Amino acid sequence: MARSRFKLRGRTPPEQEIILSEAPLPRSDAAAEPDTPPPGPLDAGPPVQLPGAPPRPAAAPLPRGAFAALRHRNFRLFYAGQLLSLVGTWMQSTAQGWLVLELTDSALLLGMVTAAGSLPVLLFTLYAGVLADRVDKRRVIVAAQAGAAAVALALAVLTDTGHATVHWILALVFLLGTANAFEIPTRQSFFVELVGQEDLTSAIGLNSSAFSASRVVGPALAGALLGTVGVAACFYLNAVSYLAVIAGLLLIRLPPFRRPERTASTLANLREGFAFIRGDRLVRTLVWTIAALSVFGFPYAMLLPVFARDVLGVGAQGLGWLLAASGSGALVGGIALSALASRVPRGRLVLLASFSFALLVGAFAASRSFALSLLLLAGAGFCMILNNGCVNTLLQSLVPDRLRGRVMSVYVFMFLGMAPLGSLQAGALARWAGAPAALGAGAAALALVVLGVAWKVPELGELR
Repeated sequence: MARSRFKLRGRTPPEQEIILSEAPLPRSDAAAEPDTPPPGPLDAGPPVQLPGAPPRPAAAPLPRGAFAALRHRNFRLFYAGQLLSLVGTWMQSTAQGWLVLELTDSALLLGMVTAAGSLPVLLFTLYAGVLADRVDKRRVIVAAQAGAAAVALALAVLTDTGHATVHWILALVFLLGTANAFEIPTRQSFFVELVGQEDLTSAIGLNSSAFSASRVVGPALAGALLGTVGVAACFYLNAVSYLAVIAGLLLIRLPPFRRPERTASTLANLREGFAFIRGDRLVRTLVWTIAALSVFGFPYAMLLPVFARDVLGVGAQGLGWLLAASGSGALVGGIALSALASRVPRGRLVLLASFSFALLVGAFAASRSFALSLLLLAGAGFCMILNNGCVNTLLQSLVPDRLRGRVMSVYVFMFLGMAPLGSLQAGALARWAGAPAALGAGAAALALVVLGVAWKVPELGELR
């Protein structure tokens, strides 16, 4: 029987698509701890099987609770350090956007700086996925975090001494993006070694909550610091915050790493990953939906400094509140992820959250009320994290361990690697027609994509 294929209209075919079909997932030995009870029985229904598609593995158990991953000592250490470090990351992101706008007064250059941070994902993430399947993941993450700390310190010194220019910022942001290109897919594939398959959804939900909680605290602190001690303080504090996550990673206890036997070249490994990625339209649809969100929806965060200064007239402190509102909604969304995933098919949540996100971003683009804008951004943050968490969990639940790094690198490639395109198109359109028009057009395009997916692939809504 011919293999069933799917392609979204206007997209390039299979080289950057994911399928999740292979032998059933073994539980990662690295996740086991002496005080960890064995996993419970599978309670998920049978996965969707398309005619002609290779057999799917059984889905991972549905989550037992939003905080189940915290029973693992290794995850607690990682989570505490990650939470502190992310606060610093959001402080730097907020201060960086404000600094670029003050130096250049250009939405286009603001988009270019954002694109420079995401460009390394396009260049290096797929190789990083191959690397993550070959080497000790913890060492890769520690090295990347140390590199990011050095970039933050350099940016702080340049700003503090009055030597910061848009050219220096572009170069340093590119280096930071390079560190992230290796760290993010490796970290995503590292969760299963910390908690095992049975608590994977809880770990992803809690990590999303940490990311979102930091979006509440970090921008608010940055807004206060920008108006008092200046931009450089945000960069200094971020450099120090990386020490927390590095310390947590060094304290984690894992079995000795066993390097897998290398039987093929890097190119052959990439081909193996892409061969695994072809043929399943459900997973391809999930990944292309994330790409559409990255191009048309996520540039709203890049344009927030323009909205704060020029559209809403609330200044640097108002920018901090706008980012904090989005983070508050995302925090609730991360916690809701674990609670809802056991009651509603995660594929249905992807469709609902994606479409709702597009509507809320479109409404924010039209708003001229600061209070209403805060509410709309909170809702957008909730939907964004719910969508991203569901897609991430579906992928991680079905990918085999030996390909985990490569598959998650493709997810990150679509999630972050498409961001330069989104930032550049939004920045250019904002320069020509204004930030509200640019954001509104992106939201409309995203809504049409989601409606097309729901119509062409109705079985996605039943995917658990």
